[in-house]
Amino acid sequence: MTIREASAQWQGTLKEGAGRLRLGSGVFEGAYSFPSRFDNGPGTNPEELIAAAHAGCFSMALAAALGSEGHTPGSIHTTARVHLGATTAGPTITRIELKTQASVAGLAAEDFERLAQSAKAGCLVSRALAGVATITLKADLIDAAIDHERKEPIQ
Repeated sequence: MTIREASAQWQGTLKEGAGRLRLGSGVFEGAYSFPSRFDNGPGTNPEELIAAAHAGCFSMALAAALGSEGHTPGSIHTTARVHLGATTAGPTITRIELKTQASVAGLAAEDFERLAQSAKAGCLVSRALAGVATITLKADLIDAAIDHERKEPIQ
């Protein structure tokens, strides 16, 4: 089976320290700190990387679910919002919202919803994050005839 790797380096105390996150492939390396994680300071944070992983994984799972029933998506755009909240255990990912739009010719909305929910349940990252209390999905099938070059991205 495939093994993926990333690394984190940290120096200093929790609140005054800083670190760097690096993907094993080398395609991303970025700074992180207490302010970038718990405030709106510059840099990335582990939750943002989880959001990116979840959005990417879900999009691929949706493409697979659509393909399994003979549908080829023109495009899939997914945003994941990871909510970090306080619990008695400490800071916790309390909710993840997936929002996806897909352009799929000839697919009924109810079939799209069924396949999107199936992709959410089967997505590798969704399954890895099963301890998160709530993972929601808003799935919109958009008209395949729309000129997607001019369509505004999901907010």
